[in-house]
Amino acid sequence: MSSPTLPSTAPTGGGRRPRPRGQVLSQVFLIAASVLWLLPLLFALYVAVRPYSDTRKYGYVSLPHELTLSNFTDAWSQSNMGGFFWNSILITVPAVVIALALASGAAFVLTRVNIKVNVALLILFTAGNLLPQQVIITPLFRMYLKIPLPSFLADSGLMYNSLFGLVVINVAFQLGFCVFVLSNYMKSIPAEMYEAALVDGAGMWTRFWSLTVPLCRPALAALATLLTTWIYNDFFWAITLMSSGDKRPVTSALANLQGQFVTNQNLIAAGALIAAIPTLVVYLLLQKQFIAGLSLGSSKG
Repeated sequence: MSSPTLPSTAPTGGGRRPRPRGQVLSQVFLIAASVLWLLPLLFALYVAVRPYSDTRKYGYVSLPHELTLSNFTDAWSQSNMGGFFWNSILITVPAVVIALALASGAAFVLTRVNIKVNVALLILFTAGNLLPQQVIITPLFRMYLKIPLPSFLADSGLMYNSLFGLVVINVAFQLGFCVFVLSNYMKSIPAEMYEAALVDGAGMWTRFWSLTVPLCRPALAALATLLTTWIYNDFFWAITLMSSGDKRPVTSALANLQGQFVTNQNLIAAGALIAAIPTLVVYLLLQKQFIAGLSLGSSKG
């Protein structure tokens, strides 16, 4: 007597199972979003490699009759971009380091030290992100004109028209966001690790520097990437709180490429692409940590 034959459960159609409609739609959406995101960058590159005479005659949206890299060399030399790059480094690097150092310490206290005002302080830090920068520009401008600084921090002797002043204002406006992100991440660290450290006799500083900071490297790398991009690309504070053009960051160098009556958009596009290189390098160097920092907690309930 032969045994009954079970129905085959193998997928038809060459062994491939059809993808869910939601997965297909999400992939189509991501591809479309990526194309829309890259389109302005590709168009800027297309304009930058065309001479001004070519676009003036045929228009920007036209087939190129000539390609050149002279716009990049002209943008670098005419705007003195090397000096502006150095100013951006002197502003961005200290601001990022100071903001992360202060934020990590504040987040550790808010999450691992039991005090009654923890929630109120966290709300205060978070509320600072909701304040538009333009709202406080008038009182801030007057404060910068009155706050003195030693000569080794500012040639002018004031917060106004000094690189130190730009560092301070960038740290102040980015600190709340960093505290919010780091405090949420530090809450995900198991409390048993701190209890074990206490049993071993670890003090407050040891628990912070030797235990918490190493575990927060992905979050710190993600914040460092974001802060570098935001502070490096800042144009508002550099124009408002700086009067000397040679002290301004690289974003201000692009303004030097604009003429009084005629603007060479090809030159500006080349300068903008040059100015974007440092942030791209930072992202490539911290890419793995940045992605890991953004995905933290995604699998936690």
